[in-house]
Amino acid sequence: MSDVRVEHDAFGPVQIPAERYWGAQTQRALEVFGEHGERFTPGLIHAFGLQKLAAARANKRLGTLPNELALAIEQAAVQVSEGAFDAHFPLTVWQTGSGTQTNMNANEVIANLANLALGSELGSKHPVHPNDHVNRSQSSNDSFPTVMHVAATLQLRDRLLPALTGLHEALAEKAEAWAQVLKIGRTHVMDAVPMTQGQAFDAFARQIGHGIERIEACLPRLRVLPQGGTAVGSGLNAPKGFDQAFCEELSRVTGEPFTPNPSKFEGMGTHDALVEVSGALNVLAVSLSKIGNDIRLLGSGPRCGLGELLLPDDGLTSSIMPGKRNPTLAEVLVQAAMQVMGNHTTITIAGASSTFELNVAKPVLIHNLLQSIGVLAHCVGIFTEKLIKGLEVNRRQLAQNVENALLMATVLNPVLGYDRVAQITRKAADEGLSPKAAAVALGYMTAQEYDRRVRPELMVQPSGE
Repeated sequence: MSDVRVEHDAFGPVQIPAERYWGAQTQRALEVFGEHGERFTPGLIHAFGLQKLAAARANKRLGTLPNELALAIEQAAVQVSEGAFDAHFPLTVWQTGSGTQTNMNANEVIANLANLALGSELGSKHPVHPNDHVNRSQSSNDSFPTVMHVAATLQLRDRLLPALTGLHEALAEKAEAWAQVLKIGRTHVMDAVPMTQGQAFDAFARQIGHGIERIEACLPRLRVLPQGGTAVGSGLNAPKGFDQAFCEELSRVTGEPFTPNPSKFEGMGTHDALVEVSGALNVLAVSLSKIGNDIRLLGSGPRCGLGELLLPDDGLTSSIMPGKRNPTLAEVLVQAAMQVMGNHTTITIAGASSTFELNVAKPVLIHNLLQSIGVLAHCVGIFTEKLIKGLEVNRRQLAQNVENALLMATVLNPVLGYDRVAQITRKAADEGLSPKAAAVALGYMTAQEYDRRVRPELMVQPSGE
């Protein structure tokens, strides 16, 4: 049995590994672009399966594709959407800027699967042809951006938003549990006035809540698809109503309310909606970086750091210092945020590289966007489950900090005036006294009066209420 089969296209014969389901154009692309390098995430390939499924059903509805061929294409497309043939999508991200080669890869794999189901052979192109039937009423120029939107929508819905919801809930639970736990706030990384640990974690939870809202606000524009524009946006060779029928079929299989873009030219020539999503992820990365770094620093120690938080043991340690514990998962989260910020720069440049009727930086744009979604979903998930849920407060350290904090005396400003309180804090700092002892030594008030006026539990709300 031969290890290769020979197929023919407009440029002549091509040798293809016998067991592979791709065709001549994919093989030529492999030879041009090489077999190594970054490949698209499976989520994009699965979205292509959904796109070809919806296109086949729309063509069948509109009478432009025979029922028998349409059914075979649908069944093959479902297999691709379910990930059964991921190994037959070998192309690198670094290809034509319209994503043409990956679109043809999908057409060829699905055509071969359909032909096998209909009793034909690999590479026969009969009765199902990759261009004439699988790609009917389509172009790479409208199919690839449609897949970009579909993949991003589903990855946000199925992966990132659930992970963020879990983190939001975990942070909110900590905020409620620690609502009465006093701590010293810090500004300029220096001691400030008291607050509660609950207030700090409520701020974290609100950051994540806003991040969820920003992503959800982008989804309506992601669900507007350019399918039906074909080559330049005019819809040449697509039957009337194809865009609407396509979106209806896609909505049925995904559960998402996809609608046709009324300006296919906008949907194919620009990718502002995808850049907007990346912008929301960039803000989220900023929030996660702040949260991860705060928790990392507040848990520093155990004896020579801040030591206010007790991070759960993850079982990992130093290669040289026995028993050393590091804030591993906080560092993972911060690094993920760095990656997303870098990806956003690439996505911004890619989005700004649109020219006339076609953006030709589609592969690098969606590669980076899906990577951002994936890395955030994964890292947020493990950060939540393995760090936040097991996080505890060091009540002894917090109480000691509150007792010794110089700036507790700030509450005396309305009573003694700013200058006298400054003298109290300076004397306390210079002589190693508590602010209470300094106030008494300066003769500004008795110990009893100080205790009556300086009550940390009343200082964590506006006006001491």
